Amino acid sequence: MQQLAREWQRAGLRIGLVPTMGYLHEGHMALVKVARARADVVVVSLFVNPTQFGPREDLGRYPRDFDGDARRCRDAGVTALFCPDTGGMYGPDYSTWVVEEALSIPLCGRSRPGHFRGVTTVVTKLFNAVCPSVAVFGQKDGQQAAVIQRLVRDLNFPVEIVVVPTVRESDGLAMSSRNVYLSTSERERARSIPEGLRLAEKAFAAGERRSSELARLVTDRIRAAEGRIDYVEIVARRTFARLEAVDEPAMLAVAAFFGNTRLIDNCFLG
Repeated sequence: MQQLAREWQRAGLRIGLVPTMGYLHEGHMALVKVARARADVVVVSLFVNPTQFGPREDLGRYPRDFDGDARRCRDAGVTALFCPDTGGMYGPDYSTWVVEEALSIPLCGRSRPGHFRGVTTVVTKLFNAVCPSVAVFGQKDGQQAAVIQRLVRDLNFPVEIVVVPTVRESDGLAMSSRNVYLSTSERERARSIPEGLRLAEKAFAAGERRSSELARLVTDRIRAAEGRIDYVEIVARRTFARLEAVDEPAMLAVAAFFGNTRLIDNCFLG
């Protein structure tokens, strides 16, 4: 991959990267479309990164469909798929990690210890392998996108980070590879997440600024649908500090379980 990237660079080509764990859907294809508009060649990485999964999480059953992914990428005009194996990415005596120590602490960082260490490390490795000029991420993983932006800033990576708005199903549910886990009933009830976010957005537009009240609208909606809440919090977009009142640009972030499936979503306020 590095050899190919250097050949492209010598030819004066701008490289775009879309990092994924595979099982691609239309949300991923939206990222590819943006990458194609901003680069001469586009690489999609397919790697289910074990270091960002906890010991009781879904690494073993994470959905995989390499042939389907390859077909989607070919149809979308992707130049190359980068599909390293775990042994190639993490040798038996691997001992080097990249750690961000501010934006990665709350929210998913609190719920999934070690998750962001795995994310920042694998993204660093992907950047070193692909040598992109631009990398594209989705806003559904809002905390991840912010952590990657901080990683690039702090470690002086010559990579432009582009964050694409969340792509949603027709019923409003954010597209996710994990949606396939949901039963018909769970899928119906999971709609309460985007419905709660829309209620909070409307209340904010009408003048509500108390974080507790805005979060309550989301919490009540999810609980009424028998979802199990991990967190519903409003944080400052710049620092990810929890806000008592939305008096600066903020993100309302949600993580909730329907059955055994953990879903995340968010919206911006201000």
